[in-house]
Amino acid sequence: MILVTVRDNEPFEKALRRFRRKVEREGIRKDIKKNSFYLKPGEKRRLKQRLAEKRRRKALRRAARRAARQATRRSRPRPAPPKAS
Repeated sequence: MILVTVRDNEPFEKALRRFRRKVEREGIRKDIKKNSFYLKPGEKRRLKQRLAEKRRRKALRRAARRAARQATRRSRPRPAPPKAS
């Protein structure tokens, strides 16, 4: 259960924002949405596979973007060390 105490002289809107952040962090809305209707076991399995494929493609896209960025990045010449007198 999420509890948010409203502090002295704190606006209600600020406390409500903290409550919403806590709800989001706990994943309560996602859980309610997931359990709001019945999914057959086969449908659940297919959904799980689709989401895994989506995550895999996203990771590949990120890796390709990262590799392209590193390939185009020029190495700056290092400044010469100061000469000791």
